[in-house]
Amino acid sequence: MSLPVLSPAEMRRIEAQTFSSGVTADHLMEQVGRRVAQAVAQFVSAQPNVTVYYGKGHNGGDALVAARYLAEAGCHVQLRPQESDPAKLAPLTAAKLYEFQSLERTPLFQFSLDPRPTVILDGLLGIGATGPLREDIRALTREINLQRSTSNAQVFAIDIPTGLDAGTGAADPDCVIADITVAAGFAKTGLVADSATPFVGRLAVADLPDFRAPATFDAQTATPASLAGLLPRRNFDSHKTQYGRVAIIAGSPGFTGAAILCATGALRAGAGLVTLYATEDIQPILAVAAPPEVMVHPVKSYVEVLEQKHDVLAIGPGLGKERADEILYLVEFAEPPIVLDADALNIVAAHGPDVLARSAGPRLLTPHPGEMLRLFPESKALSRLDTATQFTARFAQSRSPITLLLKGARTIVHQHGLPVSYNTTGHPAMGTGGMGDVLTGVCAALIGQHLSPYDAARLGAWLCGHAAELSRASDSLTALDVAHSLGPSLSHLRSNYL
Repeated sequence: MSLPVLSPAEMRRIEAQTFSSGVTADHLMEQVGRRVAQAVAQFVSAQPNVTVYYGKGHNGGDALVAARYLAEAGCHVQLRPQESDPAKLAPLTAAKLYEFQSLERTPLFQFSLDPRPTVILDGLLGIGATGPLREDIRALTREINLQRSTSNAQVFAIDIPTGLDAGTGAADPDCVIADITVAAGFAKTGLVADSATPFVGRLAVADLPDFRAPATFDAQTATPASLAGLLPRRNFDSHKTQYGRVAIIAGSPGFTGAAILCATGALRAGAGLVTLYATEDIQPILAVAAPPEVMVHPVKSYVEVLEQKHDVLAIGPGLGKERADEILYLVEFAEPPIVLDADALNIVAAHGPDVLARSAGPRLLTPHPGEMLRLFPESKALSRLDTATQFTARFAQSRSPITLLLKGARTIVHQHGLPVSYNTTGHPAMGTGGMGDVLTGVCAALIGQHLSPYDAARLGAWLCGHAAELSRASDSLTALDVAHSLGPSLSHLRSNYL
């Protein structure tokens, strides 16, 4: 199921269509509130102390429903209203406040001496709010941000952080800084704007069955709802050759770790057979250091890889540029799909990316912003979205499909003629060496399992980001932690995960 990115106007039209079909606002509010409570349970390891900031409108009602579900689950919940007089609330929001207050008389709210994490729900304003914050709201957003910075509280924004423009992503100076934003139904355009990322944090999209997505759209989010069907369950009588023969060309003196991480990522993402091709100066090192499941094959020239049968190639991590001619030959003439990263991208950039247009097979490029700038100098003056769409448009008439995975806090995947896809998972601690090497191996493994480069890139980015979340390693996270969490991440993919 695709989950498009919509403008606030498009979202309002879908809501109106939903109401005209007989779905009530009360029913939708219950759905949204329940999904927000599920997000808290998903991202917080213990029952937290929860402070719920709620406004007068329906966004406040969503927050109160979430508060009720969290209280029923045993969380300690307190309310922080914008308006203390219930008569000034929207009628449905007032009704949800009454339901919560009726529940509040139970023993669930007795004080506990047990240390609990702190969670703040931001339900002050929804997507209809525009312009500068009013002073009463501004005082509350400042309070939220102060608590976040001083008490290590996790902030969950409902649909959109208060103070962020849902259409443009422009942020008020006192915009709420959320750790997780739970978008109701579909992500809004403002949530995926480059400038919005520090305020949105981790983007969780709560798909609501009553909302009907438009038939066509330009952008979508990568979520379990849209990705889970890409990897069918394996038949009981299947065997290794059905899950991809992956060839990896990586590593050089002093940079053998990148090759190991890439191979490990491919193994952990389910590749059937992984062969690491190495020049004779590093082959003995890699043969000792590589996982035992990886075959380490010495070569005098990387072109020798074409003599073997492979379903996909991964080229670049830790490679160096000494054998540029051999790499360019593979990029142009190898018929299997190739995932290009790191020095393979730098080699292509140095010799002109037009070689990609002549490629004999599909190519997936996985640059970080610096590598993207070398490939496409025009990107310096462009947004990430425009960078992705303009770069891929250059290959609209290429011999084989060219797919771009542009790394970042909100990784973008694009192939000309297909929707831009925004990744939703990830963790700030992923900003450390080796993460891209693992991702390259993961994407290659997924292509080897018969996914298109576009779908492999979308799923690979989601899996790596989610694996980082599962590891719960905070600032000490390593690329190997991510690789080792890929198995649980694949298992979670088919669950009701946000």
